[in-house]
Amino acid sequence: MSHLHDWLIFLLAALVVVPIGKRLGLSTVLGYLAAGLAIGPYGLNLAGDPAATLQFAELGVVMLLFIVGLELQPRRLLVMRRWVFGLGVAQVSSVTLALATPMHFMFTLGWPQALLLGFALSLSSTAFVLQLLGEQKKLNAPHGRAAFGVLLLQDLAVIPVIAAINLLAPRANNAAEVQAMIWGPLLFMVGVTSARLLLRPALRAIAATGIQELFTAAALVMVLGAAAATERVGLSMGLGAFLAGMLVADSEYRHQLETDIAPFKGLLLGLFFMAVGMSVDLALLLREPLLIIVLALALMLLKALVLYPIARSMALDRQSAARLAVTVSQGGEFAFVLLTAAVSTDFLDKHIAQQWILVVTLSMALTPLALALLERVFLKGRATREYDAIDVHDHAVVLLGFGRVAQIIGRVLTMRRIPFTALDASPAQIDFVRTFGNKVFYGDPTRLDLLQNAHVDKAKVVVIAVDDTAAALRIAELLRAHFPAVQLIARARNRYHELQLREIGVHHVVRETLHSSLAMTAAVLEGLGLSDVEAAHSVATFKAHDERTLDKQLAVFQDEGAYRQAARDSALELQQLFDEDAEQRLLNERRTREPGDAGA
Repeated sequence: MSHLHDWLIFLLAALVVVPIGKRLGLSTVLGYLAAGLAIGPYGLNLAGDPAATLQFAELGVVMLLFIVGLELQPRRLLVMRRWVFGLGVAQVSSVTLALATPMHFMFTLGWPQALLLGFALSLSSTAFVLQLLGEQKKLNAPHGRAAFGVLLLQDLAVIPVIAAINLLAPRANNAAEVQAMIWGPLLFMVGVTSARLLLRPALRAIAATGIQELFTAAALVMVLGAAAATERVGLSMGLGAFLAGMLVADSEYRHQLETDIAPFKGLLLGLFFMAVGMSVDLALLLREPLLIIVLALALMLLKALVLYPIARSMALDRQSAARLAVTVSQGGEFAFVLLTAAVSTDFLDKHIAQQWILVVTLSMALTPLALALLERVFLKGRATREYDAIDVHDHAVVLLGFGRVAQIIGRVLTMRRIPFTALDASPAQIDFVRTFGNKVFYGDPTRLDLLQNAHVDKAKVVVIAVDDTAAALRIAELLRAHFPAVQLIARARNRYHELQLREIGVHHVVRETLHSSLAMTAAVLEGLGLSDVEAAHSVATFKAHDERTLDKQLAVFQDEGAYRQAARDSALELQQLFDEDAEQRLLNERRTREPGDAGA
């Protein structure tokens, strides 16, 4: 009953604390840590032994490393090799040395312990950073791509270090070390051979049964079996799980395996972070609050100062390099893993580990504040990049926004030798596009003076291709008011956005998902056995009806009730059209089957 009581406490704490943390803008990791603090021995003391919980919850780390292995596809590493093996290696090695040196000389730690601590603190939070970049929609920005490369390298570097802790720990004996050194490479070779010969055929046979639970069980067996095998020969469980994931990274079952493992990984990893939170010495924070805060700020500042010049040397502009340096300046969840493992094997003093676990936790909480400070004070408060001087006077087309859509238009115009001018409000996007030889200008297309400087009045066509729907409407209003003779073509994000643009007076609006959806619909119909003529006719019927519906909705879309009624009427009309089309097709088939009387 005690275990059931503990599990109930864990789940209730997560259900209460984690959503509150999300509402406050904190990451899930911080929510779990806070939940652990609340129920642990330094909080309300509601749950059981943190050490026992942590031992079981390490399975969450095992599954996390398996998923990291699944992501390690050779072609992905090839594409990102500059950020992974260039920037990532430089960041980890530089920060490790920068932190380990004072640890050794000022805090009298041995070099192995100082290097381990420096390496653990050089790591950033993969879960935290990716969530932060996703919320800001910056994953595809230059600093977002660079951050992902750095995080991937850090995840890879953790694997041998976890194994090294077991080899260097005082509890380890020479026989175990020799056994691990012999069996490690041999295990890898056997694993690769087994994967090629047995693993994929076995997964294929299990998948052929069509029993989802069986495939999930096979995934768990693969992860836990690999973890048990490496633990058996003296290596870490995480190393085995990582190897298992890497061996099936290129298989057709990669996504299914990741989907099946993800719920177990999420729950157990959450439990791991709660157990770490339970282990945090809250009394230490109350005794040394100033020291912990100073160390957290010093850690973030040092990591940012080390990474910034490295990023600049790899051709990131100043703003992107600054954003990258602050985004990955915090400590990460793998620091908890490494420090906890080091304490459990007596490799590192418990008090030192507790102190730095507190520092890492605080640094994660401070990262969003540091980013906000960077954006509001250092990037916007100081001299910002001047808009480019636009030196073109002869063009047929002006492209406002130069993302994926406008780039395709620009390439076709270039092929046809049609001159165009392109403006984009993102300096990072401009710098990226210019590396491919495109002549584009940095400027805000929502500003009338820049539109005038771009000589919009001399263009035959202006294309509005910005991502921001509000900005697109603002640009359309400016162009219609000040350049009424110019033909406008705009990209619409959705149906309502198209109606808004048409109301302003844009001549031609292209809904970004419409044509691709119609092309896929035609492919689906042909896949079901319809001829290409029948599929094209069905798609054309729908498209023509949709255009008529938009004309009707344009008059009433500002009235929500009338707009909904128009949508219902349109659906009934479309169904009637297809019913009539089906009846006509049946009639034509009957006529074809009836014998003619021409030869009677």
